[in-house]
Amino acid sequence: MTESRDPIGAASPPPEAPRVPTVSVVVPARNDAAHLARCLRLLAAQTRPPDEVVVVDNASQDGTADVARAAGARVVFEPVRGIPPAAAAGYDAARGDVVVRCDADSLPGPGWIAGLLAALGSRPDVVAVAGPGRFQGLPPALAGLLSALYIGLYVVSTAAALAHPPLFGTNMAMRRSWWLEVRDRVHRHDPELHDDLDLSFRLDPAHRILFVPGLSVGMSPRALRAGRPAVRRLARAVRTIRLNWADERPWERWQARLGRRGDGA
Repeated sequence: MTESRDPIGAASPPPEAPRVPTVSVVVPARNDAAHLARCLRLLAAQTRPPDEVVVVDNASQDGTADVARAAGARVVFEPVRGIPPAAAAGYDAARGDVVVRCDADSLPGPGWIAGLLAALGSRPDVVAVAGPGRFQGLPPALAGLLSALYIGLYVVSTAAALAHPPLFGTNMAMRRSWWLEVRDRVHRHDPELHDDLDLSFRLDPAHRILFVPGLSVGMSPRALRAGRPAVRRLARAVRTIRLNWADERPWERWQARLGRRGDGA
């Protein structure tokens, strides 16, 4: 086989290898040292290890920051209590091309980060991906049923409000470039919002969020607690939706996205 040459006879340079994106994992945590230690061990065991782990110490009163430093994580202190300010502080501090997010009690399998990266790289218009959680510490059959009901209800109800799939803070990744575009428009100072849902509302019609059902992580059944915690979660969801619908009504979101698809997007 003859070697290809340019018009003056020089050998053509070999094609450049595609750049491998760097990855930051952001873990907001408040008084969750025991769960955090287990989560950090699982992050260190990934088939595609993160380039950095950023633990946001949200005014903890236990050893959360010490556990994070002992595991080699970078600690960012956020004194304003609440997941929205803590998550935003972590995203701001992240240095990777891709920002992955989980909770201190998340239990990711070894191929979790690799799976998120593959989904994120599947299309250039995909700016963020998410997957479901599966409850741990329950009988397997019950855990499977409750997980499917919990996540299914969340995805269906929020997708109707958003006109696209939602992000899920327990299991998600996004391009850092997208976060830099939208970070001044999230309601980071309101602790009574769902930060992942609020961030989902920042998606414009030209971009896409993928929800990958097979890309799950273990999560604590604490989310199933009834009574006051359940009422507070519901109130936060309603508040998040109402606040964002003040800027763009659901039918306007659907019209914009369906129109975009009609143009061949």
